Amino acid sequence: MLYGPKDTQRRARTLRQTMTLPEILLWQALRERPANLRFRRQHPAGIYVLDFFCPRHRLAIEVDGEIHGRGDQPERDAVRDAWLKGEGIKVVRIPATDVLRDLEAVVCHIIASTGRELPLRQPCGLPPPLSGED
Repeated sequence: MLYGPKDTQRRARTLRQTMTLPEILLWQALRERPANLRFRRQHPAGIYVLDFFCPRHRLAIEVDGEIHGRGDQPERDAVRDAWLKGEGIKVVRIPATDVLRDLEAVVCHIIASTGRELPLRQPCGLPPPLSGED
């Protein structure tokens, strides 16, 4: 497991208490364990805090608000992503606006990022059709 220094762990604890609306909405969806995936929120990794982390697939999900496009933030994100990649962690960056606009599509994208099959759904909760029967 990746855990950071004590100050990073304290920062992660604080960030768990001050999550943004897109992070809260995504966390509510990820807590349901889509495709049986388990995530941690505000997980310390080295000197960084990952928005969401799936240990089994070594997958970090970062919800990027508009600040990530300003100033030196894109360069800082690139350095962070490179460090995480060096630690064997894949980073998926999702714009906060996408979470607000279409949460279900974001969750499907996250599931696909793990290489897992997307669960099949039937309208109105009907069971899947029997194969070979029409």
